[in-house]
Order: sequence, then structure tokens, then C-alpha cells
Amino acid sequence: MKRILSTLLLAGLTAISFGQAITGDYNGRGMSLIPDYVYKGSALSGWHTLGSADWKANNGTITAKANGAASYLISDRGFQDIHLRTLYKANANAEVGFVFRMEKTNDGFKGFLASIKGTELGFYKVTLDAQGKETKREDLHPAGGIIRQAPAFDPNARTPERGSGSSPRGVTGPATEHLPFTRPTPAPIPGQWNQYDLIVDLNIVRGYINDGAENTFSTESDMGFGPIALMVNGTGEVQFNELSYVDAGIKKMPKEQTGAGFKVQRIQDMYYSWAAGSGDFNHDGVTDIVAGPYIYFGPDYTSSREIAYATSGAPSTKFTEFNCQYGYDFNGDGWDDVLSGGSLFVNPKGESRRWDRYQVVRGIQTEIMTFRDVDGDGKPELVYGSGGQVSYAKPDPADITKPWIQRPISEKGASNAHGIGVGDINGDGLMDILNVNGWWEHPKNDDGKMLWAYHPVAFGRIAHRGNNYGGAVMGVYDVNGDKLNDVVTSLNAHGFGLGWFEQKRDAKGNITFVRHIISDDYGTMDKNAGGVAFSEAHATAFADMDGDGIPDFITGKRYWSHLDTYLDPDAYGPPVIYWYKTVRNAKVPGGAEFVPHLMHNRSGVGSDVLAVDLNKDGAVDIVTGTDRGVFIYWNEMKGKAKAKAVAKKK
Repeated sequence: MKRILSTLLLAGLTAISFGQAITGDYNGRGMSLIPDYVYKGSALSGWHTLGSADWKANNGTITAKANGAASYLISDRGFQDIHLRTLYKANANAEVGFVFRMEKTNDGFKGFLASIKGTELGFYKVTLDAQGKETKREDLHPAGGIIRQAPAFDPNARTPERGSGSSPRGVTGPATEHLPFTRPTPAPIPGQWNQYDLIVDLNIVRGYINDGAENTFSTESDMGFGPIALMVNGTGEVQFNELSYVDAGIKKMPKEQTGAGFKVQRIQDMYYSWAAGSGDFNHDGVTDIVAGPYIYFGPDYTSSREIAYATSGAPSTKFTEFNCQYGYDFNGDGWDDVLSGGSLFVNPKGESRRWDRYQVVRGIQTEIMTFRDVDGDGKPELVYGSGGQVSYAKPDPADITKPWIQRPISEKGASNAHGIGVGDINGDGLMDILNVNGWWEHPKNDDGKMLWAYHPVAFGRIAHRGNNYGGAVMGVYDVNGDKLNDVVTSLNAHGFGLGWFEQKRDAKGNITFVRHIISDDYGTMDKNAGGVAFSEAHATAFADMDGDGIPDFITGKRYWSHLDTYLDPDAYGPPVIYWYKTVRNAKVPGGAEFVPHLMHNRSGVGSDVLAVDLNKDGAVDIVTGTDRGVFIYWNEMKGKAKAKAVAKKK
């Protein structure tokens, strides 16, 4: 199966600099694996050749001169599943290929080929004779999506072209406002260095050129075993560099570790929810937790009750319906209710039964929501995206169980699946709303109907597999102490990247932002804060974890974010959760840095993180609902935190 991609000059294929002006940039490179093997030599030990091309190596760069016939550099080791990454450089007349599951037959070889020639990509089943001459090439069938194993090919089924289209994944509706992102078309660039990732798992093969959108096909059978090989064909010189791979048949998980100052309590072993909320649900004066269909009663959280029929999910194949949850007394009867996405569960005031459920907000299209007082009435509203618009919703005061009053504040096309926040950007005392595409200024005389003024800023990044951009809940606070509120966020909920955006103002008061990268991928470990990297920071929270009066940044990895698949980069990386201490430091760019502290390395986050002082000891605790259960991270820095808080009050 061939695909022709239009050539796009990917300006700046080197890594993005730390601390630069904001654009909807596309990197074109990424390191999403920690390799088992990296080729760094000047000899081809561990490899052997087939065909007549001249293969040489020098200081980690492999060079082959194609002479009109296919030639192969074959690994001595065999693999069934593998993630291979390399850079390559070739002219438009040379075909570059990557062969996998290359098996010897009675009269030659058979295997599968990922091919690149100019801007043409192809995926094939191939047979070779004993000298390496190709005798047969058959197209593989397109597959893809959130699957690990492709079903049997149906010739009548229509398979969408992955990587096609004109706007990034998650954008809803036509954009009528100027958004700061343009979806890239990451085509191979003849004569320049290109990155290629090849991931083979079961009967799925996923290919990514220049870290862009996936090209996914099925090998039909999930069997087959054999070496991998680099192939050159046609004419001209081909170079390979940074050749590395991971044996994808081996999954790794670190020995369990809990960070200093925390105690981890797992209160649910099964997968019910991506979120957790809190409230006094049984009216006993003690804070309880809601996570999915269960209430967990404090102070020990060992007893639970269904508020809805509970069915645990299979993390490999199913998503939970519970993405974001909040506890709040919506009807003012003194008993906290639960808002779960657009569903309201009304507290039956101690009756031993499941709670009545009402669909109060319909049409929510964002995976990320937040629950904040937007309009200044002292009551929180649900902030989300619907119909392509950024919106918030509040209960009908006459009846909280009726459909809520929905208030769009942006034009259509501005909403995005990931990244949303609330905060006072311009310092006028009113709550503005922001998402990955920028911020909307709360009008001083809001009539409840007008759209808010839009200020485009790329509070995220299109990178690592190309289509998604935007993170989770976005923090708005003064990071560096200059009395201007900044923005802190994950950059890509299904990729890598954490960053903060320093607010700047000119003499006329015009607001701009400068981006500072906190953490990127595995290729920038020497620049990442604390040498830490993880992908899929799909949930975030902001709270003062150590009592110094400055909010800190809590986030981690949502493990198997798109189920048990290789759809996202480093999907099988450790499910960590960290808190990043906000440290004001005039000697670093922007006047602040973020110092990571591990909380736990085998639980992670979901779609939301709850930060709350559960036991009212003066220290903020953290709760997450994940596909590995529900976890409390008890903050035992309370002595230090309390002392600092008391000292500050004096």
C-alpha cells in the first residue's frame, strides 16, 4: 500500500530550544523510547549483508551506496515485535526500506517491508531469492485506530486514511477564529535527515515519518519471526544514524518506589474511573472520596458504596465513562452531591441506595474539564468544550436536575479535546478562560450572551506522532514572583512535554507569553528538569504541596491512555506521578524553575488529579483514579508545611 505525501519543509529539525517565543511549532524529531540497542560503532559487528551494495560504518553512521539493485544489512538477532528508530538521509532516486520478521525459506527469504522513496511511503509483504532479489511485493491492508490487533481484512470496509485532513485531532467544527496551530504534513525530505519510527506488534505495523501522524497497516498474521534489516535500492548514497531499537515483546516495569514525604494507600484495586472528587457525602464532618461509581468513606477509606451501578473495565480494551468528577452541594440541602462530566448524582441524604442521576449538560466534547467559579457568584461552574465552542455551564436555580444553563464564550472551532483552564490573566479581578489555543478575556460588563475577546496563544505543542495537541487542566498563577500571572501546563496529553508560559507586558500593557520547557522527551534528558521524562501527562493539578505559599505542579503519566496499544509514544512507560516544586530563581530563564519530586512510580494519573487536604492536617494530599485503581498519596510533609504556613501568617 503506497501513500504519496506532499513535501513540507520542516524548518528546524533540531530539538526545540528551552525558553522561546510561542508558536504552534512542530519539532519533526522525538525520542519516545529508551532503547535496548543503539548503534554507535565503526564496524558492522552484529549485522551481515545481502546483495551487492557497499555497506560501511563510521562513528555510528552507516552508509550504503545503492547500485540499482536491492541490498540489505541484516541483524544477527531475530524479533517478532519491535520498535525501531533511526535517522536516514537519501536522495529522491533511492528507496530506503526497513524489513522485519525476515524468515529464511527453501529458496530465499520472506518478510515485511516498510518502504520510503522520495515522498512515497509503502508497506508490503515481500519475497526474495537467495541473492536478495525481490521476486514478489504485495500491498499490506490499511488498519489503525485504537486497536492492538487488526481484525481480518474486509475488502468492503472503508478504512480512514490516518494522517489525512486539515486540522489537528481534537478540534471540533470549522475554526472561525485564527488559531495558533497548523497541522503539519510531515513528509520525507529527500537529501535531508529524516526520522523514521517503525513499531511492530502482533499483526499491526505502525510507521511514523518525522514523528508525525501514523501510517498503520496489518500483516494479517500475528506470527512470524526473524531479523530486522535496513534496505537500500535504486541509486545514490543512503546514510543511517542514531539507529536504535527496543524488543517490544519485553515489557518493563520498575520496582515499586514511593517518594520521600508520601505514603501511598490504594483504596480500589480495579479500574472504574479516570478521576476522583471529594466531599462530605455521608454528612459526618469527614472528607470522603468519589471515584467513578463509588464513594469511599473517610477517614480510613476502606468502606465504599455505589452511587451508580458499578462495572469494572478491562484496561486493555475499554474506556471508563468517568473522566472528571467533583463534589459540591448543588441544591443547598447540606449534603454534597456529585457532578461527573455532564451527569449530576443527587445525594439521597443518607438513604441506603444508589443515587438518582440526571443528565444536566449534554454535548461535552472535551476530555478535560475544570470546575471553577467563572462568573463571580461564589459558586463553581463546569468549564468545557461543546459544539466546537469553549463554554461553561451552571445549574438552573429553579431546579438543579433540569438541563443546566450553557454559556458559550468563544466562536465555533476554538474548542479542543485537551487543555483547559480558568484564571485571571490580565489582572482585572475577573476570571478568564483559556485552552490550548489561547485565552478569552472576561468582559467587564458581561451580559451573559456576548462572546469574549480572544487572544491566540499556542499553550501546547503539536509533536510526537503529529495530530494531538493540548494537555490537561492548566494552572494560572504567578510563577516567578513578578506579580503577573503565568500559565503552567502539560503540552500534549498524548505525547511528551511540560511547560510554563511566562507573561510579559510591553509599555502599552499588551500581553505576550514566552514558553519555557520544563520537561521534554528522552532525547533531551540533560535539559529536562531533574532529568525526568514521561509521556501522556493527561491530568494535572496545582496546589501548595510544601507550605511555602507558592502553588506547585502535580502531574504524571496516564498509563495505556489509548488502551493496550502503541498508538501513543512510550505507551508502556512507567506510570509515574510527580509533584514539581515551583522555585523562584532569578538566575534561570524566566526567573523560575520546576524541581520534580517523585510521589509514586506504579500508579500514574487519569484525566484529572484531586488535590485536597483529606485529614485536615494542613498538608495537601493527592488522589488519582486510574486504570490501575484509586490511590491516595498522603502528604507527610505536614510538619514542614504547617510550620511554614504558620510562619507566613505571622
